[in-house]
Amino acid sequence: MQLNHEIPDFAYAFRAVGDSSVLLEDRENGAPRTLVQSFALTPQSLLDTWTAPAAVRDMTAEHLAPVLALKPELVILGTGRTQQFPPAAVMAACLTLGIGIEVMDNPAAARTFNLLAGEGRNVAAAILLPG
Repeated sequence: MQLNHEIPDFAYAFRAVGDSSVLLEDRENGAPRTLVQSFALTPQSLLDTWTAPAAVRDMTAEHLAPVLALKPELVILGTGRTQQFPPAAVMAACLTLGIGIEVMDNPAAARTFNLLAGEGRNVAAAILLPG
């Protein structure tokens, strides 16, 4: 069976996810990029200076505000090695704006983001990393 490597037609995609870092396809800069601190992205934009809490339980709606400002139809919240739900106020911040939110571990969040972005969906991923 022949497999073809498909190049995404969007600027940012996940290539690999580790416990403390993420490797992104960065077509804006023309080279892969490793991130070691929490970040958020859409298929066309990267918030590599996103201020996220150290722990999911400490997340507030204000932490998610820069991500919601991108006006996605869905936010995928990657909570690290394991799935951990944020406080209800964080979930409500999305839902009151009509924005869906899904909470997953980071590898699942990366796979889901790539799939939805590849379908042309208006999706954002907010990824928590321990650094």
